Amino acid sequence: MDFRKIFDGIVDEFDKWRPCYCDELFNDIIEYSKLSSNKNILEIGPGTGQATEPFLKTGCTLLAVELGENLAAFTGKKFERYNNFQIVNADFETYNFGQRKFDLVFSAAAFQWIKEEIGYPKVYNILNDTGVFALFSTPSKYGTGEDPSKYGITEDPLYVKIQEVYKKYFYPETRYTCDSKTSHMTSEQVQLYKTHMLEQYGFINVEHRYFNNTREFNADDYVSYISTHADHITLQEPYKSKFYEGIKDAILDFDNVIKLYDTIDLYLARKP
Repeated sequence: MDFRKIFDGIVDEFDKWRPCYCDELFNDIIEYSKLSSNKNILEIGPGTGQATEPFLKTGCTLLAVELGENLAAFTGKKFERYNNFQIVNADFETYNFGQRKFDLVFSAAAFQWIKEEIGYPKVYNILNDTGVFALFSTPSKYGTGEDPSKYGITEDPLYVKIQEVYKKYFYPETRYTCDSKTSHMTSEQVQLYKTHMLEQYGFINVEHRYFNNTREFNADDYVSYISTHADHITLQEPYKSKFYEGIKDAILDFDNVIKLYDTIDLYLARKP
């Protein structure tokens, strides 16, 4: 299984349930990059375009490279009204950009699927001098919706109950390993690691910014949402049904409400 293509079979569900990003994040990137109609930018792995349109609205020329054939077709149709948008169905790792250069390269929760020893140098090489590289994603924690300062999130009773369901029934056919280097790090350690990674490959002026957001789901919607997560897609019976039933029952026991606390992490860096 090519794990990088796993979302290509759930395009409609992916578009409905995957989180979008806040206006403040887009405003920061646009301002930092000084985007305008005379700029050329590249999006790596747009999926169904959760992060695409705010950049298109600046009038810049945007090229998107999407590995999934169905995702590329969906997103091409979604933004066909923009004459400054082009999407190609290709693998960023092997795609030949020729002499084309960009003023901004960005990726929303997709760059982790690319081999770092290929991805970082390639981005560096296709950026114009002083060009910007922007990476962002949305780590989330979940719980009852009570004041998180009341206790650590790992002590939240709904979190504890859902973790018990994971331990009992979560046996995906393929494990998600993209965050294996950082999964046991604190948020401060992750920030240092990612900053070092960017600097290691020649980028300068690395900045980390973050934005907080809260989302609320009922049991059915939360199951639909997590069903679009990479390793959840690979769940097989007899565990799959029992897993999702367990998640639903846990949320129903807490008034059919679960809250997600998002921290949208943004990394900005420049090519000298």
